[in-house]
Amino acid sequence: MPGAIVIVLVLLAFPIIVGLSTAAIAAALGHLLWKDGEARHADSELLDTNV
Repeated sequence: MPGAIVIVLVLLAFPIIVGLSTAAIAAALGHLLWKDGEARHADSELLDTNV
């Protein structure tokens, strides 16, 4: 019986863990791409129009 409870808890926690990990990966990728864009276009006058 304890094994079944553990399996149910793992199955309930799995989607939450996957969702949070993909959100963290997306946030890290977005930040790295933003930093890369800022570095590549450091001398652009269009950067002043960003909010």
